[in-house]
Amino acid sequence: MRFLTAGAVGSMSLSAALAQSGALPKAQRPMNVLFLVSDDMRAEVAAFGSKLARTPNLDKLAAEGVKFERAYCQYPLSGPSRASILTGRRPTTSGLYGNREWFGATYPDWVSLPKYFKQHGYASLRTGKIFHGGIDDTEAWTEGGEPRTWSNPVNLAPPSPLSESEVRAHYARTTALDVSRASQSDRWEALEGEKAQKHGDTQTANRAIEYIRRSREAGQPFFIACGFVKPHSPLVAPKEFFDLYDAGKLPLPPDFASLPMVPTGFPAGAIRPKNADLFINRSASPEEARDMLRAYLACVSYVDWNVGRVLAELERQGLRDSTIIVFWSDHGYQLGEKGKWSKAGSLWEQGARVPFIIFDPRAQGNGKASARTVELLDIYPTLVDLCGLPRPEGLEGASLAPLLANPDTAWGRPAYTVWNEHGKGITGVVVRTERWRYAEFFGLGAGAFLTDPINDPHELNNLLHDPKYRAEVEMLHNLATEYVKGKTEPEELGITN
Repeated sequence: MRFLTAGAVGSMSLSAALAQSGALPKAQRPMNVLFLVSDDMRAEVAAFGSKLARTPNLDKLAAEGVKFERAYCQYPLSGPSRASILTGRRPTTSGLYGNREWFGATYPDWVSLPKYFKQHGYASLRTGKIFHGGIDDTEAWTEGGEPRTWSNPVNLAPPSPLSESEVRAHYARTTALDVSRASQSDRWEALEGEKAQKHGDTQTANRAIEYIRRSREAGQPFFIACGFVKPHSPLVAPKEFFDLYDAGKLPLPPDFASLPMVPTGFPAGAIRPKNADLFINRSASPEEARDMLRAYLACVSYVDWNVGRVLAELERQGLRDSTIIVFWSDHGYQLGEKGKWSKAGSLWEQGARVPFIIFDPRAQGNGKASARTVELLDIYPTLVDLCGLPRPEGLEGASLAPLLANPDTAWGRPAYTVWNEHGKGITGVVVRTERWRYAEFFGLGAGAFLTDPINDPHELNNLLHDPKYRAEVEMLHNLATEYVKGKTEPEELGITN
């Protein structure tokens, strides 16, 4: 590992500099951070209520740390979600809604989470996918950074109405993209032999293990970011994880459909008409759906195995008691619910909710679950707080330290997730409280829905027009519209069928 230069020591926090020099007692040295990420993993983990997934390592971590049962992404697509988490800004603040925009091109003064730790004397070490592919914050890493493929600025054009030609062009582009994706993403494969041993996520874990070994000897606090690509499609994993599941015995969701469909009583904007990840441009038979569900679960178990390997090395090196461990996924996923097999555009519970665990060995709340509604946006301020670093200006999330001390602490903060379908303004927003889910859609497919997650977990009934819930609808409507005020796609003009 590269040692710090004198100039670097001058810019780090005092505690990190003293730890590096050996002047601080072990108990007072800065906490390390192990930042574990999964791509496209919805809350399909046994510890989070899944009756299908086999995830013993994540279950163990959840039992040892604080499990956040109601954690939500701010955007159901990798690039914008990760940009939000890693900059501490909401998509509605940055205007970043796509997978080809780099926040630094538009906001050069924003300091990403790994860069902030690097600036404060940490070795920031990257392995696997942390920022979206092709838009790494290269300079944020002491080691492991990749050159950026795209440095496109954020599109800050104000919302504008769609013309008929733009609608046609939009669907023409997505159709062409779907054709190219289908051959690459819409498949599954059980790997054996050398192909299994050399798979990307296995290598990602191997590098994290090597970082941990080297960090023990270096004496410098570390921020190790380990990003697994699975269960992102294509659904490829070693055969041993496929063998954990019998496709014929896997139940399909009660609202399973062969093609994306808008449920009766819900607005058209609630479901994109095409799948973007699996079953692209084709229908899903029940048998094919079960095979794909088995492949997704196999990938989840494969991630779990790799997480277990990394955590075991942390234990072997005697670093568990000095390391904060965070596990999260960038967004959720729909697996046939309402005919949808992807995350893009999903403002349903499966698309917005994620598994989220924090283990801080000092936390009094360890071993408990928190039912408070939290956002992935909260990760940046939480880690800064837990590591005793000054909070950067502009962070929009809340430190979860109070919930780590007492998971039942009063909270009262809703979670927000948005979607921008056409690049002409936000087309949907969902507000999640501990009790309700409310979504509102704009432009094409405008409308709203209110669902009851407790009594209607599959979101089959829209309560929007039930007079019993008039007060709840008004309150949630006000929250939703205030959150996206001035940023929504206007009503369509000149659209013909």
